[in-house]
Amino acid sequence: MRKVYYILALALLALWGCEWHLKPNGSDRAEDGVVVERYDRIQSLYLTTGDFSALQQLNTEYPMQTRALIEDVLRIGRVNDPEINTKFLKFYQDIVLQSLINEVEQQYANMDDINKELTEAFGRLRKAVPEIAVPQIYSQIGALDQSIVVGNNTLGISLDKYLGADYPLYLKYYPKSQREQMVRSMIVPDCMMFYILSQFPMPHDKEMSQSDCDIHMGKIMWVVNKVTSKRTFRNSYVAMIDRYMKRHKNETIATLLRNNDYASIAK
Repeated sequence: MRKVYYILALALLALWGCEWHLKPNGSDRAEDGVVVERYDRIQSLYLTTGDFSALQQLNTEYPMQTRALIEDVLRIGRVNDPEINTKFLKFYQDIVLQSLINEVEQQYANMDDINKELTEAFGRLRKAVPEIAVPQIYSQIGALDQSIVVGNNTLGISLDKYLGADYPLYLKYYPKSQREQMVRSMIVPDCMMFYILSQFPMPHDKEMSQSDCDIHMGKIMWVVNKVTSKRTFRNSYVAMIDRYMKRHKNETIATLLRNNDYASIAK
């Protein structure tokens, strides 16, 4: 149960203040193959060398991502602040953040495996729920804050949150149960969970009990297990959804995601 509450809390943080807007051409990405855009590499170049051309690239090619990072993740100011570029650069001069940048560069020199898994997972998801568009997915380096950031048809992966359960810095600040989730193999499940939750959020038109919230998250996790073909999430609520779907063999994934009759699911 503790894992359920932890993931739910993370989800609520990631969704806070985001707006969900889909672009028609987003649906083509799964068929073409999902490729994580390496925003983190341009970010790293600027934050380690102060390269002005890298800063220009961040602001012109990735304006939404840069705004989200500065204003929503790091919360160091507004992007239109005349001093924000200096603040941004100075913020990452911290020795801990510089070590994170170096570690990300080493561990994620290649992300072909993640691109492949994302392509397969979004392919299965869109087969089950065709109206879901595939977002623009990019990688970034945060400050050990949010792991996945969703909004405006984009999905950002903070690679600094996936450096391995035994990464020395994590040992100082995170319990074992949390570090076990901060591994490369959790990137795709987390991406799918947060994105599906953004498309099928908890209803705002009725009062939600804790049990209702847990069942809703159980639905999302069960679907993630299906589209990734892995049993990543295992808890009593995922098991409840599994029993429900076995009793209702004609119910599709799309119908399940839209079904907010939590009392009937819990029977």
